[in-house]
Amino acid sequence: MSTRLAKGGRLIDRSKTVKFSFNGKSFTGYQGDTLASALLANDQMLVGRSFKYHRPRGIVASGAEEPNALVNLGSGVTHEPNQRATTTELFEGLTATPQNVWPSLDFDIGAVNSYASRLLTAGFYYKMFMYPRAFWKHVYEPFIRQSAGLGKAPDAETRDPDTYEHFYAFVDVLVIGGGVAGLQAAKTAADSGAKVLLIEQTADWGGRSLVDGGSIDGKPAVDWIKDTLEALENMPNVTLRNRMMGAGVYDHGYALGYERLTDHAPKVAGPRHRLWRIRAKQIVTATGAIERPLSFAGNDIPGVMLAAAVRDYVVNHGVSIGDRTVVVTNNDDAYRTAIALNEAGLDVPVIVDAREFGGGALMEQAKALGIRVETGCGIAKVHGKKRVTSVDICKQAGEGAVLWSIPCEAVAMSGGWSPVVHLWSHCGGKLNWDDTQAFFRPDASRPPKGDDGEAMVRVAGSANGELGLNAGLQDATAVGQAAAAAAGFEVAAVAPQAAEEPETPIEPIWQMPQGAHYGLRLKSWLDFQNDVKVSDVQLAAQEGYESVEHTKRYTTLGMATDQGKLSNINGLATLSNALGEDIPQVGTTTFRPPYTPISMGAIAGEARGEIFQPIRKTPMHAWHEANGAHFEPVGHWRRPYAFVKSGESVKEAVHREVLATRNSLGLLDASTLGKIIVKGPDAGKFMDMMYTNMMSNLKIGKCRYGLMCTENGFLTDDGVVARIDEDTWLCHTTTGGADRIHAHIEEWLQTEWWDWKVYTANITEQLAQVAVVGPNARKLLEKLGGMDVSKEALPFMEWRDGELGGFPVRAYRISFSGELSYEIAVPANLGRAFWDKLLEAGAEWNVTPYGTECLHIMRAEKGFIMIGDETDGTVIPQDLGLNWAISKKKEDFLGKRAQQRSHMTDPKRWKLVGLETVDGSTLPDGAYAVAEGKNANGQRNTQGRVTSTYHSPTLNKGIAMGLVLNGPDRMGEVIEFAAVDGETMIGAKIVSPVFFDPDGEKQNV
Repeated sequence: MSTRLAKGGRLIDRSKTVKFSFNGKSFTGYQGDTLASALLANDQMLVGRSFKYHRPRGIVASGAEEPNALVNLGSGVTHEPNQRATTTELFEGLTATPQNVWPSLDFDIGAVNSYASRLLTAGFYYKMFMYPRAFWKHVYEPFIRQSAGLGKAPDAETRDPDTYEHFYAFVDVLVIGGGVAGLQAAKTAADSGAKVLLIEQTADWGGRSLVDGGSIDGKPAVDWIKDTLEALENMPNVTLRNRMMGAGVYDHGYALGYERLTDHAPKVAGPRHRLWRIRAKQIVTATGAIERPLSFAGNDIPGVMLAAAVRDYVVNHGVSIGDRTVVVTNNDDAYRTAIALNEAGLDVPVIVDAREFGGGALMEQAKALGIRVETGCGIAKVHGKKRVTSVDICKQAGEGAVLWSIPCEAVAMSGGWSPVVHLWSHCGGKLNWDDTQAFFRPDASRPPKGDDGEAMVRVAGSANGELGLNAGLQDATAVGQAAAAAAGFEVAAVAPQAAEEPETPIEPIWQMPQGAHYGLRLKSWLDFQNDVKVSDVQLAAQEGYESVEHTKRYTTLGMATDQGKLSNINGLATLSNALGEDIPQVGTTTFRPPYTPISMGAIAGEARGEIFQPIRKTPMHAWHEANGAHFEPVGHWRRPYAFVKSGESVKEAVHREVLATRNSLGLLDASTLGKIIVKGPDAGKFMDMMYTNMMSNLKIGKCRYGLMCTENGFLTDDGVVARIDEDTWLCHTTTGGADRIHAHIEEWLQTEWWDWKVYTANITEQLAQVAVVGPNARKLLEKLGGMDVSKEALPFMEWRDGELGGFPVRAYRISFSGELSYEIAVPANLGRAFWDKLLEAGAEWNVTPYGTECLHIMRAEKGFIMIGDETDGTVIPQDLGLNWAISKKKEDFLGKRAQQRSHMTDPKRWKLVGLETVDGSTLPDGAYAVAEGKNANGQRNTQGRVTSTYHSPTLNKGIAMGLVLNGPDRMGEVIEFAAVDGETMIGAKIVSPVFFDPDGEKQNV
């Protein structure tokens, strides 16, 4: 049966039919329909089941606030759950299925839960599942897991065929919302010359004025909208985007926009969704308002809808919800629905107005059309199961005594309007309760502020509580002007004038009728999606849940995909009444981004498949691949573990590289080492806080080894720091730690020392770096020529800028091998050419590229620690004998106080030592030193563990480093280590961790 009207429907094109299916049945709609309007046009009132009781649910709203009409879209690789039918644009071949139903939509066995409602009251899961405890694993947990969630999750093995992307935008003014207020705010700001981005979440510009009409500057609102939109389109400083939601607003003028590019036309090539990352000097939210439902018995039966939604479907899509619609309200706006239905040829048996004296001009207009109006009345109960059949009318002031019943197919309810304050609240904007209009509105005196202490986010139109057309335009003009001025632009704006009839004030109605007693048989719903009743909130208050946040979690009010858009204010009012407090004292729940759910694909963007986590490559990577590199993953990089020649094993290649470097000359691609610039007037004191030793007194041209700890005192990274100039330091970090350490220092800089004048930049990939190592290292650089690299001109732990072989370089005289060593940095684009030059010039000394394993062996021979080997997140510098790198001059540094705790100063902490096996073999990785006795678990006691272990080609024996109880005091003692099998014992002698060249003669030559 079709309920499509013969005429009307401003958004649909009746010449273009669209075929789609729902619940296995085939239907047709028109281009311009949403899935919701097309279902209603086909008289499909039942669209799903509620979460807890599996009650029949129909469409309630017409926009993103819809709580019920959540469907599975597509199948196979295109399957996507929890899609709102009200915001899904119809397209040819669309396939949708209902959610949370079994075995079918019409017959859902889960509806039996309604008969157990006495047991399933607020917080039932906290009470019911506690006892008997033996039931939890085999009864309760499987039941909960089976019941959890709404839609069916996509198959983990199916690959999403669509693509997604991220886009970055920088504007002076971002305006979110494309209704008349958003259009006017954007036009005002744009007239100043500011760069403006205007976004609208639907496909249509103009908001409610296109449905409700009105006159602006003497012409119909629709014409004013068209003219304003055309003017904005022709302004070069304006960008317009529809089908793009303002997902979230964050600090420092940062916002996320979620653009749906091809959802309405899935066969069109290109990305499906685009996530915009927007930086704006000023943000204006003109996001409108959401109509509230009313709380009366049976308000969840399919066919009970928001009055404005009923109006939307009639005007926008030419769809009748029913031949006879009862309108129930506490405000004037619902009269517009009754008038629109009447003008469409539909019957409105009665308008039930809870206000004693009813409305104003709109009420008189309705009466003039012959529509019956009953004031001071309410709905006692709606009858019907899978659709409305009739309503009982009662006095609002009573307890629900039925005055008469009216047969009908639909109920259009309006409990007033609530400004959409979510985005304002995301980054700290505060709210005030407006008693006159019965809603929370933004408090302009407490806005989200920018770094300059001035308002960063502003609200315009009905989102700001200005519900009238004229008031909204005046407000939007003022807000647009203020945003432009704050962004550095001036404009003299004249606000448009709208003609409108004054409206009679709303009367807050939180339950209907006023004296109704909601129990098990009289069910009035606050949250349609989660099955939260008025009685559930009242019970929560009775059981001591006075905090709105606690009540939310105890009852699940406003949770899941709805996030309280329809239920929030009614739930707060119900709680405040139950507690005997005013609504402002109860407060609101926390609004968190995103405003409505966004796809995981949009969050990931291009990061999928091979580029989900792109392999980072140095400028010399191609050479490594062509020359036998055996790679290992180090962070996001692939570094050569060793360069294997034909007929050679990996182990043999490593040993060859060690000996060649020790005896003559080796080259290491060190480009992956983190390189972070720290610059600014306060950089010195910032460096002193980040490192355990003094960095502010480091002289220009010199280097210093530094340790970095977490606030808990544990060693997190190490590296050489170079002083570049008066206010600039360059920090080298471990390869895997570059991004992590940059994030670490930025977090402290932005959250703790935000007022310090310090700038940081991760320049790791801007520079290629080559370690030239071995007794002939200086000879190679002297052969290249261009700068003096002698011991006198470039002493150990210093750096110089210069030229080598025609390449601009920065040469560091540092060593991680214990050999004469230089690390040479060149611009990344010159890295491969410089590498080739070194290989060519070094041929006479048998120059040998070496990999990370050779690097590790040589550093272990010298007793140098490796982050991630000698450290595991529980090790402090003092455990590693690095007390010398902890300054006693500084008052403070990150981790200092933590290192003074009793556990950190416990003399029984394991300390770093060297280990040599008695038989010359190599200790296994991770081996533990056993001690006498057993612990409480019956396991052997331990007294140490191996942190690094290698066979040293230089010394021709196994060497290891480890943490051992009282290790430095037990030199020469032999202790036993358990092999991997836990049974074989290996004896090892405790020795100094410096196995090679203990006096450092080779590196200082």
